[in-house]
Amino acid sequence: MQSPNQLEISRRDLLISSTATVAVTGVAADGAAAQSAGKIMDHTTKVSFTVNGERRDLDLDNRTTLLDALREHLHLTGTKKGCDHGQCGACTVIIDGRRINACLTLAVMHEGDQITTIEGLGEPGNLHPMQAAFIKHDGFQCGYCTPGQICSSVAVLEEIKANIPSHVTGDLTRQAHVTPAEIRERMSGNICRCGAYSNILDAITEVAGTRA
Repeated sequence: MQSPNQLEISRRDLLISSTATVAVTGVAADGAAAQSAGKIMDHTTKVSFTVNGERRDLDLDNRTTLLDALREHLHLTGTKKGCDHGQCGACTVIIDGRRINACLTLAVMHEGDQITTIEGLGEPGNLHPMQAAFIKHDGFQCGYCTPGQICSSVAVLEEIKANIPSHVTGDLTRQAHVTPAEIRERMSGNICRCGAYSNILDAITEVAGTRA
C-alpha cells in the first residue's frame, strides 16, 4: 500500500491541472459555438407550392410547420391552430386531395404540392356546398374548429367516392357508401368542443345526397 505521502497532491499541482482542463474545455466549446454559428444560414430552404390555386414561393426556416407557413407567412388565418399536437383537427387542410393536419407536417416537405385551405373552398357569395350546408344545419357554435371540419368533410366524401375503406367499412369488395357510421368514423379526428356533431353529420349527409 502506498504511504499517505505518496498520495498527496500539492495545492499548486492541483490548480495547474484544473486550469489546464478548463482551458482545453473552453477551446472545444468555442470551436463548437463557432461551428454552430457558421451553420445558421443553412437552416432555411426555398419552397414553392400552390395554395388555393396560386403559386407561392417562400424562404422558410426548415423547422416551420405548414400550419405556421399558412398563418404567419401567407396570412391565411382561416386554418386554425388548436392543440398543435395533431389531436383536434382544427388545422386540417387538403393536400393533393388528401386531408392532413397542417401542424404535424413541415412546410418544406410539400414542394410542388397543391394545397387547399378553407379560403380556397369558397367565399361570401360563392360558398362551397359544404360551407352552405354547415350554415343551414348550424354545424358549429363557437366556430373555431369549423374550417378544419369543413376541409375534412369535403375530403371524406372524396375518400368514399374513391372507395377508400375505413375501420367500419363492412364489405371491402364493394363500393363504400355514405352512412352515418362511415361519416362518424372518418370525422373522428376532428374534435368539436361545443358538441355540434349531430348537425355536422346532417350537413355532410345532405351534401352527399343521402339521408341519415
